[in-house]
Amino acid sequence: MRHGWEGVVLKLFKGKDFVFTVTGAEQVAERYRRVHCTDGGLLAAVGAHPTMWVRLWFDKAGKPHQRAYTLVDPDVEAGTFSLEFALHDGCAADWSLKAQPGDTIDATLQGTDFDVPEPLPPRLLVIGDPASLPAINSLLGVARKLPATIWFETQHDSDEELPMRLDPSVHEVRPVRRTAGALVADVKANLPALVDDPAETFVWVACDTVTTRALTAYLLKELKIPRHRVKALGYWRA
Repeated sequence: MRHGWEGVVLKLFKGKDFVFTVTGAEQVAERYRRVHCTDGGLLAAVGAHPTMWVRLWFDKAGKPHQRAYTLVDPDVEAGTFSLEFALHDGCAADWSLKAQPGDTIDATLQGTDFDVPEPLPPRLLVIGDPASLPAINSLLGVARKLPATIWFETQHDSDEELPMRLDPSVHEVRPVRRTAGALVADVKANLPALVDDPAETFVWVACDTVTTRALTAYLLKELKIPRHRVKALGYWRA
């Protein structure tokens, strides 16, 4: 598949292209799909890091369409990983539902990074939703016994049954039903009590772009958390 002008731009920014091959798929929940893949040499070339993501290329009415997805359980030695899809109307979800062993999909690696915060915070503060669940799970694996509070925005009843990799002894989840402004309001009401020293705090945010921007501004300007201690990325547009 030709990648159009977006592909040209990614090439200019040194994006690396790979082809993934589907080895299997499973329905994890009513609105959640997992597709298993071989990596086309990606992991041997660049390794893996927490929250690592790639841009997948889908066909949308005959035109290339790219969306970013997190690698789930990347195995560098085996050259395998999985991809997880929060299902909604769109070409990416359609592809995941139809994917069969032997199918291939183009991918571009460009833009992903993650530095483990040093020093580690006393508590990891995470804000996300089903679209960022794979990244949340990989983040919780960075330091498995580090206490964490996770604000998790849900839209459907089945979202509360998604496979979050929690250790109940150290991880607390705060589900927030998706209504206008509810997630931002809950974070503002409850997160400050968990911040003893802004300089030691670390907050990871990955929601829709509007919510992510609002929360990022709040964390930086009102709570005075240093910019390098806030990792924020808008995962989708409402």
